[in-house]
Amino acid sequence: MAKGPRDGGGRSSRAGRWRRAVLAALVAAAVVLPLSAAVRPEIPAPAPAVLAPLDASTLDEAYAANRANAAEAARMAAAHHDRDRAAADRELASPDRQLLAFDGRGSGRVTEVLGDLARADRVAVLVPGSDTGIDTYGRFHAAAAALHARLARQAPAGPRTAVVAWLGYETPGTVSTTVTTTGRADQAAPHLRALVARLRAVAGAGTRVALLCHSYGSVVCARAAPGLAVDDIAFVGSPGTGAGSAAALRTRARVWAARGGDDWVENVPHLSADLFGTTVGFGTDPVSPAFGARVFTAGDGGHSDYFRPGSTSLTNLARIVLGETKAVTHD
Repeated sequence: MAKGPRDGGGRSSRAGRWRRAVLAALVAAAVVLPLSAAVRPEIPAPAPAVLAPLDASTLDEAYAANRANAAEAARMAAAHHDRDRAAADRELASPDRQLLAFDGRGSGRVTEVLGDLARADRVAVLVPGSDTGIDTYGRFHAAAAALHARLARQAPAGPRTAVVAWLGYETPGTVSTTVTTTGRADQAAPHLRALVARLRAVAGAGTRVALLCHSYGSVVCARAAPGLAVDDIAFVGSPGTGAGSAAALRTRARVWAARGGDDWVENVPHLSADLFGTTVGFGTDPVSPAFGARVFTAGDGGHSDYFRPGSTSLTNLARIVLGETKAVTHD
């Protein structure tokens, strides 16, 4: 009579071992596979511009100084015969770009504003995932631009909005040990918290701020979340946050989560395990009932489609930013 329960337990045990084995294999692969960044020579660039304390009155001055810094970085990269980096830096130095911060050294750091930050009633901060740097910044900027355009179409009469594309940390490589741990997120979190404080210094304490966190960026947002003065946190394409539940984030913000129907991250084991002396994995799936987020519809898109123009996910993210919470659609 006890055969059935033993069989069920065996299946559960085998499933658990299989998940742990997959997670271990991911870590092992990250250790042995070469990283493209490891073979690329360092690209020279100037130190970041020295800026006055940021507020509404110094915003244009900061934009101009950072554009000038990007232009100098482009000249240095060109002299170093790195045409791709020179072109990316040169694009960022264009007169119409509003760079709140710029550092062309290494993989690069960029904080860019789309819209009128000083007058914004609502600000969306995009936090990217792995493999995002100056060399790949174009695709991140495209996501921010798509959201900015969607907000303008969705609420032409207000509220006033701005979008901030925050590449403010060294993102992990997709094929690396760093992408499976919270290490980079732990380093990034204080910088994200500082950004939110700077945004409020410019836009005012009454401005509502939403963090839109993609992929590994959701781990960064989770690390920064406790007590952070934001109104909404949305995780999209998240492998997990490193927190067991939305309540564990210790935030007053509304917590949202979504995953597209064709997103490969669904197949990532949602575990946290001690492997080789390091905690690997990010735990509870943010779209699961156990996590307790407000799960919204993301459509059938893949891992890179959450900000695709015309997509269900982009429409719902815009609604979250605008505070139209009752209009957000759910699966």
